[in-house]
Amino acid sequence: MFEKPSYIKEAAKEPLNIWAMVGFVAASVFTATNPDLGILAWLPLAAGAAAETLYLATLPATTAYRRIVDRRQRRRELAERGRRREELIKMFDPREREAVEYYRWLKNQIYQNYQKFTHSKTIPDDILRLETIWESYVDLLDTYRRRKNHLRSANRQTIQNQIQQADRAIQSAPDEGTRKLYEKNLGILQKRLSAYTDIENSLKRIEAQLQSIEYSFGLVNDQIITMPTPEHIS
Repeated sequence: MFEKPSYIKEAAKEPLNIWAMVGFVAASVFTATNPDLGILAWLPLAAGAAAETLYLATLPATTAYRRIVDRRQRRRELAERGRRREELIKMFDPREREAVEYYRWLKNQIYQNYQKFTHSKTIPDDILRLETIWESYVDLLDTYRRRKNHLRSANRQTIQNQIQQADRAIQSAPDEGTRKLYEKNLGILQKRLSAYTDIENSLKRIEAQLQSIEYSFGLVNDQIITMPTPEHIS
């Protein structure tokens, strides 16, 4: 989801508007330093303020300008997302980076082969979707990596042992107040064990999703390589 831009701020930052304001200020300075025109020094500034007010009241409200700003905002956000994703890839281990770079390469090969075999300068949207799929692959791989590392820092057997210890502590609690504290600890540990299981299951789902993406890249590549060329069809 793209962040909604401020159309007034965007209009104020337009180069044409900035140069117009500079022109009004320069005219005011010139007028103020000219003995014959000094009394009119306020006039360029007043005209500039009026023009700026009219400009900011009209241009940002037009549909055409808002579309231009929206496209510009999308390009900026896509560029920023791409930059962050490249920084993320640098944090992957060598094996993960190799997988990411391979499917980036395969994606570009598919694009090139499609244009080569069809003699077309454009690529269909369903094939261009490989870019979005590749981005999803990177994001899924990052999620998988973080959750896998978390499981390595924890230990199911350790949590289970702690649950057993908490259960024994409840049985031997000296009073009701202490028993309730032990029961609270037991509840926390049981939730930890449940969360651990959820993470394990989510890793299996992510593994399946990653495999689906890998298989999809392979399938599209097979289809492009084996599709008939225009010369063959004719």
